Amino acid sequence: MTGAEIRLLISTGSIERFYNDRKWRNLSKKIKRRDNNECQMCKRRGRYSKAQNVHHIKELKDYPEFAYEEENLESLCISCHNEEHPEKLEKFKKKEPKFMNEERW
Repeated sequence: MTGAEIRLLISTGSIERFYNDRKWRNLSKKIKRRDNNECQMCKRRGRYSKAQNVHHIKELKDYPEFAYEEENLESLCISCHNEEHPEKLEKFKKKEPKFMNEERW
């Protein structure tokens, strides 16, 4: 998949096709093996966690040309990946209830 194809997927909101592509799945397995299935952010902090995600250091939506560059990829645990992408958690936050007047007629 080329950078232009990835840009098109991003613009149409169907980026999951990139992540389901065989080339990406094979590369992500390779990156996890390279990093010994360890979260690299936890490792930098002196901790250990099993890596479940492969993270684009330079975000895919901003730099689709680096999508398959191994130097731009690192293995992260779910917690660290969520820390890197807090905007993805917004849809799971509970919304504040609207103010309701205490007088109910």
